Amino acid sequence: MRRFKDSVLELIVETSSSLAPDVCDALRSATAREEGRGCSAMALRVIALNVDRAADRRRPICADTGMLTFEIKAPPRADQLAMCEAIGEAVAEATRRGSLRANSVDPLTGVGRADGLGPGMPIVHFEQWLSEKIEVRLLLRGGGADNVSAQYALPCELPGSGRAERDFGGIRRCVLHAVHQAQGRGCGPGILGVGVGGDRASSEDLAKQQLFRALGDVHPDRTLARFEREIVEEANALGIGPLGFGGQATLLGCKIGVSQRPASSYFVTVAYNCWALRRLGIVVDSRTGRIEHWLYKEAPPLALAREEGLAVTGREVHLATPLREHDVRGLAVGDVVLLTGTLYTAADAAHRYLAAHELPVDLQGAALYHCSPIVLRDGDGWTLRAAGPTTSFRQEPYLADVLVGRGIRAVIGKGGMGARTLAALEYGGAVYLSAVGGAAQFYLDHIVAVEDVHLLELGTPEAMWRLRVKGFPAVVTMDAHGHSRHAQVEERSAHALAHMTAPVTM
Repeated sequence: MRRFKDSVLELIVETSSSLAPDVCDALRSATAREEGRGCSAMALRVIALNVDRAADRRRPICADTGMLTFEIKAPPRADQLAMCEAIGEAVAEATRRGSLRANSVDPLTGVGRADGLGPGMPIVHFEQWLSEKIEVRLLLRGGGADNVSAQYALPCELPGSGRAERDFGGIRRCVLHAVHQAQGRGCGPGILGVGVGGDRASSEDLAKQQLFRALGDVHPDRTLARFEREIVEEANALGIGPLGFGGQATLLGCKIGVSQRPASSYFVTVAYNCWALRRLGIVVDSRTGRIEHWLYKEAPPLALAREEGLAVTGREVHLATPLREHDVRGLAVGDVVLLTGTLYTAADAAHRYLAAHELPVDLQGAALYHCSPIVLRDGDGWTLRAAGPTTSFRQEPYLADVLVGRGIRAVIGKGGMGARTLAALEYGGAVYLSAVGGAAQFYLDHIVAVEDVHLLELGTPEAMWRLRVKGFPAVVTMDAHGHSRHAQVEERSAHALAHMTAPVTM
């Protein structure tokens, strides 16, 4: 079992740090579709650079290493209890090393566990088969993607899409509605797993199972194979694009599974996954516990990025903290900002704290970074392992209260925010800057040092980290004049969705 534990640890590290060739190929095709499309093309270049750097460094592609789901096929005589114990040891070791973030949090007390374990963490499913080999597949699925997933009980009325009946047309309406609702908050371009049928719980499991399928496979049912292709084409026609910036690369793939259902229920579940589909697998010798070969890696992936770094156009706006209101109000949606100076990370628990308490640090002229980094103790200091942006929309209930009267001039995150935050930005003279979701290694290269930490009692992912940055790139998507690219893209894609799902008149 010690060798089996080492094999699972190798699987975790590899899954966290590298994408399978089929995902890289899909990203390469998406990049070609967005060529020359401004912010959308830039976002895909950042993704490419990040994928290459994460693989080279064997460090997490994204700071949100999410929920781990293991799907295991084992011979009947395999000791499943011992295997689960070995898996737990491997997860704890990977978390200690910084290949995983300490994501396990008690829902009642809010206390996190440093080992990443606990009731229900990780998820392990076993299936017996007659082979003497052990097959282990792993999916790392971040919270940003899981939070924009959706389930529908048909028939139902969908705002902007009409009624979804219990048929192919209803399934289509549900899936496209889920894509539109996700916008940029799920780190698009996304990948969908869709479960049709079953009961409420089994439909969710079925949808998630589809994410283990290779993107290039073809469904054996010809009707479903065509339906999967059509969903991708129609979703891309919505114009949501990478990170919700607008464009033609909204989905990389869609996989649909069908299960028998009871007559009284008809569930359609959409499991959204971000562009970083982190799933790999291994086949293990049941006698030795050693890896015999890898799954999904029939050929080594080629480098995604065609250049060493992000191209500089000369039109970028260079700003340094502390930021001045005059400079911030001079920014407009679409401007690319290169920020130098100090950033303060703030995620969910920190926002709730800041909205109700005195500030632990002076934020006059400051920039807040929506980020839950992977940070390891290094002697008397700290070392960052990954530091990409987290979904900003979770902070919508708090951010306006955090901004008012505190002198904060910039908020950096991904996915955009709502009307209440937009009004607070305009009133206070601040901007929202979009970074590329999942690009944890790319942004790490723009962080010079960890200077201090506040609210460490919230846990390392939720603490306020004071970071020194240089040339940190982000795009203005909500300015201080009431303009929001996110609102614009959502409105345009809503019109496209309404036209796409309008009833056909003869």
